[in-house]
Amino acid sequence: SRLSSLYLPNTALHCDLLVSLPKMKTHHWAGATLSMKNLFGLVPDLPSLTKRWTVRRKAAVIEAVRGGWVPIEEVCRLYNLSVDEFLAWERDVDRYGVPGLRATRYQIYRITELRKA
Repeated sequence: SRLSSLYLPNTALHCDLLVSLPKMKTHHWAGATLSMKNLFGLVPDLPSLTKRWTVRRKAAVIEAVRGGWVPIEEVCRLYNLSVDEFLAWERDVDRYGVPGLRATRYQIYRITELRKA
């Protein structure tokens, strides 16, 4: 097989029943797919490596990790992120929603928190 690994979401791995109906046909990677391609729709598209970070791209990566589709270690290695940076993104999403991932808003949120303390 040419696929070195395949990540599936925790919902698919831990569900009581997963129905996937195969259609017998061939595939250029695996010869016969035997319904494995049916599971590819469960995995979200991760942002490409060549673009700059936007709030949508950061949110997509956070969603992939939280959904169990990709381990945090793999995301950090793939995108050259530190674990602390990724955890900061998660914290910002939890506190302020997706707009909290904007780099230009970080200073405003930080000043607001210092005033509250």
